[in-house]
Amino acid sequence: MSSEWPALPYSEWSATCDTLHAHTQVLGKLAVALAPPEPQLQHAALRLTARGWETLALPAPDGSGALVVALDLRTHEALAEHSDGRVLRVALAPDRPVGEVTRELLAAVRGLAGAVEIDPTPQEVSWSVPLDEDDEHTRYDPAQVASYFAAATRAALVLAAFRAPYRGRSTPVNAWWGSFDLAVNLFSGLPADPPSKDFIMRNAMDAQEVAVGWWPGDARYAKAAFYAYAHPAPDGFAGATLSPAGARWEPALGEYVLDWDDVRASPDPHAFALDFARSAFRHACLVCDWDPALSASAEGTPPPVV
Repeated sequence: MSSEWPALPYSEWSATCDTLHAHTQVLGKLAVALAPPEPQLQHAALRLTARGWETLALPAPDGSGALVVALDLRTHEALAEHSDGRVLRVALAPDRPVGEVTRELLAAVRGLAGAVEIDPTPQEVSWSVPLDEDDEHTRYDPAQVASYFAAATRAALVLAAFRAPYRGRSTPVNAWWGSFDLAVNLFSGLPADPPSKDFIMRNAMDAQEVAVGWWPGDARYAKAAFYAYAHPAPDGFAGATLSPAGARWEPALGEYVLDWDDVRASPDPHAFALDFARSAFRHACLVCDWDPALSASAEGTPPPVV
């Protein structure tokens, strides 16, 4: 078992996980406020980089250039960085309330780039206290965050390798601040009816897609895991036996999952997780009647680079 694929027991780090999740929501809200809108809400997505969670370059509201807002999970700071080189930093530890960090980070953004307002209401979480008033979420353990970041980095590399050869439209590896997961979405090119009229669903899920991702665990499923789903999913989608061993349909989630601990225990964790992604995609393409050439391209036929 490789030490570079660290254990991530959700029961032990759930308090820190919630705090970190809340911090990512502030970045996501800034992206929503400042980035030009894109299909499937891609403008709202963040990225996992070599330093942590980051926005893409956002237009400074005062017209002075570009702005990146990030959570540096190596130095354990939130930061706002202007394209002219100015940087303002806000400490995340030791155990600072989310509301305090949020207020300081928004002040830093405004000081560098001009006036901006966000909707501070948290999304897709079990709590409702506005982010800039949240004194409930304070726990921030740097060692636990470091383990999460190491695990998330490994997962992101698997997802990037999976989507790389695909010749249809696909997303980069997105870091989603609502559901606190990493995911790639591969599209068939056909539209689809959203599963509900909810704002997020009707804008994010209006195209036929297969999603493969990874999350660090949550209250619904208290284990880190890779997952895969199709939209829309026809009858029979849940009936497959996927590879590798350990991959299974999880009825409560409506997704196929492969637990992180099974990945870690394998002789080659990267290949083990990549096998799951490809197996799930093959199955989804078959039952959803996608163009076979698209399905084949995800496994490198034809090669992506000649």
